[in-house]
Amino acid sequence: MRWRVLVGAMLAAAVLASGGPRADAASAEKPELADTQVTPSVDVELIIAVDVSYSMDLDELAVQREGYAQAIVSKEFLQALRGGPNGKISIMYFEWSSSGDQKVIIPWRVIDGPETADAVGNEIMQTPVRRGARTSISGAILFAMPFFDQNPHRGLRRVIDISGDGPNNNGPAITPARDEALAKGIVINGLPIMIKEPSYSTMDIDNLDWYYEDCVIGGPGSFVVSIKDRENFKDAIRTKLLLEVAGHTPDHRVVPAAGKEPRVNCQIGERLWQDRWGR
Repeated sequence: MRWRVLVGAMLAAAVLASGGPRADAASAEKPELADTQVTPSVDVELIIAVDVSYSMDLDELAVQREGYAQAIVSKEFLQALRGGPNGKISIMYFEWSSSGDQKVIIPWRVIDGPETADAVGNEIMQTPVRRGARTSISGAILFAMPFFDQNPHRGLRRVIDISGDGPNNNGPAITPARDEALAKGIVINGLPIMIKEPSYSTMDIDNLDWYYEDCVIGGPGSFVVSIKDRENFKDAIRTKLLLEVAGHTPDHRVVPAAGKEPRVNCQIGERLWQDRWGR
């Protein structure tokens, strides 16, 4: 079931007022664990996959970094953390661009309070900003999946959090990669960045949020948080992490008609690249 959310004060307030995850949401999103005898020790295994392709300008990359670092140490995030059954999460953070360019910035870390949150936030900020060519959302998903089996801390949920400002234009097709993750019980959420006007030079598209909803995200309770202006960048990141840690889904529900075609062609990025470069 897919969800869409517009960032705003009402949504953030609703998350904070809830005081913790709903039992039904946590139950609905619980994946099949690699070892059914292992008792979950964290509330969520969360992989944050961050786009650093050249279509992102340096200011956007810096604000994105700051947004995640500040969200993790925020009082709202720590409040949501304490509200979980285990009161802690396992988190990993990596940056991606092309299908062969992914870099782990934060390997698996457990966040269980202010001290561990500060350590992760500081580590994110201390890593130099970098950029890479092309955009392979599918590559990011396929790169992320094996890390769940390497994580020593089992969670009630497994989530990949993908941010990006354009469609997949490199590597495997996006929908088979998404479906492979969903088959493993992994939920994919999206943070489409729609600050700039779409440009042919950077192969941006209109309605990137629709593309993420129909082609990228999936799994029980999956959702999209769209960023449409620079001022809301950090607020959107914090809202998204709050929802993921608390095990909530947005109030605005999108129910696609059975068998409905995606509103945006899931191969649009590859077609734009072919049209421009002929390969």
